[in-house]
Amino acid sequence: MDTITIKETQYARRLIEASLDPLITISTDGKITHMNEALADITGMAREQLRGSDFFNYFTEPLKAHAAYDEVLAKGALADSPLTLRHKNGRLSNILFNGAVYKDDFGIVQGVMVVVKDMTEKNKVNEKIKESENRYRSLIENLPVAVYTCDKNGYIQLYNKAAAELWGREPEIGKDLWCGSWKLFSLDGLAVELDNCPMSRSLKGEYSEAGEEIIIERPDGGRSYILPNPQPIFDTHGTLTGAINTLIDITEIRKAQQALKVSEKTQSEYSRSLIEASHDPLFTISTAGKITDINEATVKVTGVSRAKLIGTDFFDYFTEPDRAREGYQQVFAKGFVADYPLTIRDHRLTDVLFNGSVYKDEQGNVLGVVVVARDITDQKRIAKELTEAKVFAELAAELAEEATRKAESATRTAKDAVKAKQQFLSNMSHEIRTPMNAIIGFTKVVLKTDLTAKQKEYLTAIKMSGDALIVLINDILDLAKVDAGKMTFEQIPFKLASSVSAMVHLFETKMQEKNLQLVKEYDGIIPEVLVGDPVRLHQIILNLVGNAVKFTTKGKITVSVNLVDEDEEKVTIQFSVADTGIGIKEDKMDTIFDNFQQASSGTSRLYGGTGLGLAIVKQLVEQQGGSINVQSKIDEGSVFSFVLSFEKTKAEAKLEIAIEEEDPEVKNIKVLVVEDIALNQLLMKTLLDDFGFDRDIASNGKIAIEKMQTKAYDIILMDLQMPEMNGFEATDYIRNIMHSNIPIIALTADVTTVDLEKCNAVGMNDYIAKPVDERLLYSKIVSLIKKPLLVNAHNAGLNGQNKTSRFIDLNYLNRRTKSNPALMMEMISLYLEQTPPLVTAMKKGLLDKDWKSLYTAVHKMIPSFLIMGISTDFENMAKKVQEYASTMKQMDEIAGLVLQLENVCLQACKELEREFDMIKNTN
Repeated sequence: MDTITIKETQYARRLIEASLDPLITISTDGKITHMNEALADITGMAREQLRGSDFFNYFTEPLKAHAAYDEVLAKGALADSPLTLRHKNGRLSNILFNGAVYKDDFGIVQGVMVVVKDMTEKNKVNEKIKESENRYRSLIENLPVAVYTCDKNGYIQLYNKAAAELWGREPEIGKDLWCGSWKLFSLDGLAVELDNCPMSRSLKGEYSEAGEEIIIERPDGGRSYILPNPQPIFDTHGTLTGAINTLIDITEIRKAQQALKVSEKTQSEYSRSLIEASHDPLFTISTAGKITDINEATVKVTGVSRAKLIGTDFFDYFTEPDRAREGYQQVFAKGFVADYPLTIRDHRLTDVLFNGSVYKDEQGNVLGVVVVARDITDQKRIAKELTEAKVFAELAAELAEEATRKAESATRTAKDAVKAKQQFLSNMSHEIRTPMNAIIGFTKVVLKTDLTAKQKEYLTAIKMSGDALIVLINDILDLAKVDAGKMTFEQIPFKLASSVSAMVHLFETKMQEKNLQLVKEYDGIIPEVLVGDPVRLHQIILNLVGNAVKFTTKGKITVSVNLVDEDEEKVTIQFSVADTGIGIKEDKMDTIFDNFQQASSGTSRLYGGTGLGLAIVKQLVEQQGGSINVQSKIDEGSVFSFVLSFEKTKAEAKLEIAIEEEDPEVKNIKVLVVEDIALNQLLMKTLLDDFGFDRDIASNGKIAIEKMQTKAYDIILMDLQMPEMNGFEATDYIRNIMHSNIPIIALTADVTTVDLEKCNAVGMNDYIAKPVDERLLYSKIVSLIKKPLLVNAHNAGLNGQNKTSRFIDLNYLNRRTKSNPALMMEMISLYLEQTPPLVTAMKKGLLDKDWKSLYTAVHKMIPSFLIMGISTDFENMAKKVQEYASTMKQMDEIAGLVLQLENVCLQACKELEREFDMIKNTN
């Protein structure tokens, strides 16, 4: 290599190194062969590391970089392809990729020469420019004068809201010319050619003098006087790119100036009348500040005659002369001023808004200022009134808040009164029911003994009077619950037809005694099982049918149940009770459902009753969203009908506890009676002795607990209100300290919801209201004692053993077999015989993936879950296995479900084996 070539090569290398942009040569296989220091700086890599490495790996998108490289090889060159280069510390640089192939002396491509232009700083500058432009646009948009820019051809590029209002619409960027559909006129009314107007001249690069007014006429015929200020826009090279224009609408000022000018030129009465017609003071003022002309409104405001006003100093008529002079000077400086606030010194100090503009002679010389002073006294008065109204409103709000506080206090007082009423009723219920319990109970006991006819007649009268008093107490308590909003309604599945028949059946004997015909009409299309509150429905039907029987001496009573409406979720049913009784007077129809109201003043005397039954019925119906009405004619009869809605369900109806007949085989039941009143103790001893049960008496909860620690009992009858330790405290101790599950029945003289909720909360199993119904007491004792699950739990509690949960509950089996030991043992034997093979078949079906066999085995298991009282959770689990097996879905979950079912069934078998042995040994 000769000396010249070496020098040229060294020179070229110095130029490459001096470049601030990264320069790279890349081989045909994409490897870096040479680079300058700028590439090392932008990548953070040493030159030794860069040489021979893959060029594309230094970009955030290697494939995109490779595509650019391929395009250079294909086309020979590529310019400004945007890419992002990554520094080893993670910093990203936006670059423009520029490349060209380089060849050897024979024209063979040796690789690609790449120049990388770093755009990061430029992008930051562009962002700042964009931010500046946004501020500029925001400033332009909020200017009170019209502003627009256009390109050199006159097409709109930018405009603000005021410009759009001047155009009368939103112009289209790049499509509408600056002049829109305007026509231009000079101040003397001559049409102005567009090419000769100041705006067009600015598009030729010419500057216009400020104040060169022009009139624009819009397509709707409206005209505006405009002060345009168009200026040409040049780029940095001095090339014209467009124009910017500000348009100040001075129409109102010009109108006033023209009015004055016409007045001065023609001095006509017409122009004077226009000036005088203004209700606002109007002045013309010379350049020296002297008044040269006024209108009549000015005379009225100032209280000074026209002759005295002309020639005087304009500023002296204001409370702040210096401020008035300042506003006047602004008119000369700007050509106009708008809404400048001042106060005229007159007999009442009139507040005005000063609006003024200069007026000129024919040669354009300024002669003075014309001023319109708009009276804003009424506006200020209105503002003052609004302020006063606001003060009054705030005062009213304070009064309203005070009223609200008083109302809230009254509400609290009312609630306290209701609470006190509830407490009073609870106490009275207890105090009345306790002696009534003894009276009615012993009356029933005595009636079972040998009596003379006279004794039996007297005792029967006592029992009937006691029963009537209990009905009255129940009615008053029910009404109190309704008034207090504490009447609760259950939502349980029940069979409507059975419920209605059971209620009507109660009156059949009474109807036969009175020789009345009973007609039952039941709509067969009503769903068998519905969801609602059967107890409250019984209460309604009992009241209505009871009234019908009471007030009917001959004829018939018809009970009708008809479907009114039905959809997918609920049914609406109408219940009717029609009689052929005494009827109701028309003037009593509106009050028949009121408290303590009856059809006539003699009704209570002749037929008995309190007049509360229908009031309670109405409340029970309406609080369930229903309605009730009555139709009646004197001596022909009455029809009471009510409408209620019930939800539909596919669930089974909840079985009601039947009244058990005394069973001679049910003996050796050990009962602990916890009662503090001697009469009630004696009554309970008598009743339990009649049942053939063993019984002990405890006078309070503390004594009861002591007895339980020395003797085993099957059931406890627990009074609630006792000294030293009451029934709630005793039950809580038995459940939580002794951990005993012995059945506990509450003996309560208070059937309000408060104590019943407490009974459930502390763990009592059931309750019975005083006076005690002996048949109901017997049924509840026997039904609880016959549950093996509860017996086992009780024994576990006494022995302190076996506190683990169980999988079976033989309550349902007890009811279905009527506690027949032989039948129960047969059912348990069948379960123990069939279940293990079904479990084996279920597991084998899963192991062999024989989904049909699995489905069949589980299907046969499901009915036995209900019979043996296994939780519905496991029944639903079995149904899931069926669903997955039939649809082949969720296959990964089946194994876990099958394992759980196996454990449940095998545990249930163990528990049933123990139950079987116990039943066998006790019978």
